[in-house]
Amino acid sequence: MTTPHALPPATPARWRRFASPPLFHTLAGRLVPGFAGLAAVLAVAGLYVGFAVAPTDHQQGEVYRIIFIHVPAAWMSMFIYLVAALHAGIGLIFGTRLSPLLSRALAPTGAVFTAIALWSGAAWGKPTWGTWWVWDARLTSELILLFLYLAYLALVSSLEDPKRADNAGAILLLAGVVNVPVIYFSVQWWSTLHQGSTIRFDAAPTMTHTMLIGMLLMTAACWAYSIATALARVRCLIAERAALENAE
Repeated sequence: MTTPHALPPATPARWRRFASPPLFHTLAGRLVPGFAGLAAVLAVAGLYVGFAVAPTDHQQGEVYRIIFIHVPAAWMSMFIYLVAALHAGIGLIFGTRLSPLLSRALAPTGAVFTAIALWSGAAWGKPTWGTWWVWDARLTSELILLFLYLAYLALVSSLEDPKRADNAGAILLLAGVVNVPVIYFSVQWWSTLHQGSTIRFDAAPTMTHTMLIGMLLMTAACWAYSIATALARVRCLIAERAALENAE
């Protein structure tokens, strides 16, 4: 027996009901402020640790501190693409209504992080390589990722029929997934100017603990920001899709 005030168990069936766009719209509205506030707190803490507490690198000097922006942005650019493609695939295969909207909501944030990764990488490359840009394997594949994001956003915006736009966008996202492992493993597969991974699952981090803490704080801030912006954007998309369906 349960007490009168006990909450019902969090069964999978209860969570699946949020796949309904109207219910997800309400849930997202409750979550956005919390994730936005968390992103702000983590970003302030990460920037403080990275730019004020972390020691100066003995090889690159102060310029290395751009990694606290560049690396989390590069990570998020790849991760968001994979999540957007996953949702697009679910929508394409199972015909779910919410999944394509989540792909649309994630893509602009992924494009922004890709642009930040490219810009910060160029700013880092100038003092270390002596040039803003080289046709390095990782840089080139990251640039292709930006083009994939922009192509997806242009495609889904250009088609008037939402269903056709969702399906076409899903095919494009899924086709572009092959570029993500190319980005990640490019420094291992080819001779490249880009340095290897700073944090790996099969080796200890090649940085001090303070640098690692700053990096992880900034990564967590990017995660929270991505969730907040995606949830806020998907609320708008749900409302737009509902208005379009009511007008038909």
